[in-house]
Amino acid sequence: MSQAAHRLLRWLPLFILLVGIALFLYFKLYRYLTFEQLTQHRQLLEQWTAEHYFLAILVFMISYILFVAFSIPGATFLTLISGFLFGIIQGTFFVVIAATLGASILFLAVKTSLGSILAKQGSRWIVRLEEGFQENAFSYLLVLRLLPLFPFWIINIVAGLLNVPLRTFSMATLIGIVPGTLIFVAIGHGLGGILDKGGSPNFSIIFSAPILLPLIGLSILSVMPILYKKYKAKQHA
Repeated sequence: MSQAAHRLLRWLPLFILLVGIALFLYFKLYRYLTFEQLTQHRQLLEQWTAEHYFLAILVFMISYILFVAFSIPGATFLTLISGFLFGIIQGTFFVVIAATLGASILFLAVKTSLGSILAKQGSRWIVRLEEGFQENAFSYLLVLRLLPLFPFWIINIVAGLLNVPLRTFSMATLIGIVPGTLIFVAIGHGLGGILDKGGSPNFSIIFSAPILLPLIGLSILSVMPILYKKYKAKQHA
C-alpha cells in the first residue's frame, strides 16, 4: 500500500464521523429529539416496541452507538428513552454497552489520525503529558467518567490524542458510566408519569447531594491508587 493510500485510510474514519455530524445538523434531525415529539408518538413507540422487542433493542443500540460515535447531541435523550421503553435494568445495560462501543469508535478514529500526528511530532511536553496520563490512565478515565462535569465526547477525543490503550479506555468507560447512566435511565423509567402531567424531567437531580456525593466518593476511591503510588515513589526517593 502506498504512503498516500495509507494516510487516506488513516483519516477516513474521522472524515466519516465529521460528515455524519454535518449531515445531522444540516437536515436538523435534532428536531425529533424532543419531549413534544415523544408525547406525540408515545403510543406508537410503545406499541412497536412491545410487538418487535428484539428489533427495537437492535435499532436503539445501533442508534445510540452512532450518536456517541458521531458526537451528536441527543445521547442523554436516548438514555431517557431506554428507561422509558426497556426498564431500569435492561435500559442501563443497553446504554452502557452501546455508549462504550460508540465511544471506542470515536476514540480509535481520533487515535489513528490526530493521535498519530502528535506522536510523530514528539514534542517534549506532549511526550510528558502522554506518559503522565498513560501511567494511571485507567484511574484518570474512571474519575472523568464518574463525575458528570466533563462532556462525554471530549473525554473520548482527549484519550485518543493521548494514545491511551483501547482496552484501558473501554474498561474505564464501561465501568465509569454505570452510575450516571443508571440515574438517567431511572428518570426515563418514570417519564410516562411526567408526560401525563405535561411536565419535563428534572436533570438537576444528578447535582443534588444524595446523588453527587456518592459519585464524588467513588471518584476519590478511583484516585487513591494514584496517590498511593506517588506517595510510595516519594518515600522511596
